Amino acid sequence: MLYQEPLADVADALRSGRIDPEAHVDELEERAAEVDPEIESLVAEDGRWERLRADAAALAERYPDPADRPALYGVPVGVKDIFHVDGFQTRAGSDLPPEAITGDEAAAVTALRRAGALVLGKTVTTEFAHMSPGPTRNPHDTDRTPGGSSSGSAAAVAAGLCPVAFGTQTIGSVIRPAAFCGIVGYKPSFGRISTEGVIPLSESVDHVGIFTQDTAGVSLAAPLLCDSWRTLPAPTETPTIGVPAGPYLEQASDLALDAFEDHLDELDAAEYDIVRVDAMADIDAINERHQRLVAADAAVAHEEWYREYGERYAEETSELIAEGLEATMETVAVGRRSRGELRGDLTDLMDEHGIDLWIAPAAPGPAPEGIDSTGDPIMNLPWTHAGLPTVTVPASETDDGLPLGVQFAGRFDADEDVIRWSHGIADAFSAD
Repeated sequence: MLYQEPLADVADALRSGRIDPEAHVDELEERAAEVDPEIESLVAEDGRWERLRADAAALAERYPDPADRPALYGVPVGVKDIFHVDGFQTRAGSDLPPEAITGDEAAAVTALRRAGALVLGKTVTTEFAHMSPGPTRNPHDTDRTPGGSSSGSAAAVAAGLCPVAFGTQTIGSVIRPAAFCGIVGYKPSFGRISTEGVIPLSESVDHVGIFTQDTAGVSLAAPLLCDSWRTLPAPTETPTIGVPAGPYLEQASDLALDAFEDHLDELDAAEYDIVRVDAMADIDAINERHQRLVAADAAVAHEEWYREYGERYAEETSELIAEGLEATMETVAVGRRSRGELRGDLTDLMDEHGIDLWIAPAAPGPAPEGIDSTGDPIMNLPWTHAGLPTVTVPASETDDGLPLGVQFAGRFDADEDVIRWSHGIADAFSAD
């Protein structure tokens, strides 16, 4: 079911004319008919393929000269169904009336459309990017979750339905599903990619992110999305990698930790300097402050809708909002202050020990069985709380063939460094 279709390769072939955009839509239609009934990554859409063929034809007419074609000319992009897109309803995995929650197109979607991308369609999300999973299954094993809340986007990229897709992360909803599905996920520094036009869960910590099949795809897409992107030369030296030893790391399963030690050995063999540093001794308090902040923000974001349509919300989302309605101003202030404090603490440790990147398991283990739960985001939480740029790459597989990923995080607003270093790290894990 898995299908290798890296973004940079597809984009180059479409721009150069080696692939015709309309013919590519025909191929995607065949691919979707083959695999999506099993994984259910796409939100149903009447006339999807006719629309895409018309969009592709209009694009070809607009850019007849390959030299004038934009970076993502004809590239299909999956869009998590909490992003507003002109011409599409927004359902957000919920039972609320679409007309009540649909708004102006998300700035990130507009940015990729301006770069020539075609919207493949909406991808399945948990309700309002919280819980209550949809029907999407992991392409590696359809009896397992693809992760959440960006389940449809991760599964669609892993299954070759599109080479790039949007997700969001409020705790772990880009990094974790990327790891479960064996692909690359990128969560930027907080605020580097606009969340305008995306239904919020927690405005204090929501991040827009992307999925691709390799790190080269992130390098192509990120400059189109990130504010004030800086073009940097390829690195000439390997970064020093810090391992955050202590109770944070111990949240992962024994299986994940054993594999993680193997991953560190591979990086050591590739001549990366590995530094183990005690960090985040107060991880339980960090976790609690983050969860309380998300609940408080969710109550504010959904107050009007919940007042009118509360009975249509899933139980898990209702519980989150109810918790947030009990929150005080102090809860919000403490949570927001905690974000800056954690970012400062991690940066101080990087300065003290000469660390360029932090590394950790991208999830507590492989994708769990069943699709009633999306898995635990606990390994992603502190990097989201601190708002640090984070990338996950596939690192190995279990004996059952399930992907295991590592995540690495850099300094705030140093997304360019994190991404340019990601290529070598990915190569170290893919080397025979």
